[in-house]
Amino acid sequence: MSGYLSHQVLLLEWREPMFKSILVPVNFTDTDRAAVEVARDLATGDDCKLTLLHVIETIRDVPFEDLAEFYQPLEQKAREGMAALAEPLVGESLNVEQRVIYGKRAQEIMAYAHQHDQDLIVLTARPPDPERMGEIWGTISHQVAILAHCPVLLVK
Repeated sequence: MSGYLSHQVLLLEWREPMFKSILVPVNFTDTDRAAVEVARDLATGDDCKLTLLHVIETIRDVPFEDLAEFYQPLEQKAREGMAALAEPLVGESLNVEQRVIYGKRAQEIMAYAHQHDQDLIVLTARPPDPERMGEIWGTISHQVAILAHCPVLLVK
């Protein structure tokens, strides 16, 4: 038996990381940390970029400038929340970016992913209620999962 083991050759195959750019949309719920941890685990390689993105939902038919004072504290709170989510990633061999943008959440997440050439989107999804299955298609996570240009991983 030992002769058999001594003649085996271990062949290691070098491969490029599967994901070089991962987008994690966050909305500051309890499940965001799980999505960030999953994304961190998938982010292999020294040049991998992990982007935390928060979209502040704008009010339709009202010019942004008219509500700038309303949006300012929301943006500040979002930046503080993202800093807290990013803190455990400090010291890891990851390039972590934090972005706050304005608009309709599903549309902005998909547009950002496309414009910034994201390889993967990792976001949270709440489990569907079996009594209200028709409502699942209206959620942000499921809209993004169906319509995004790249793979989407939903974390429950």
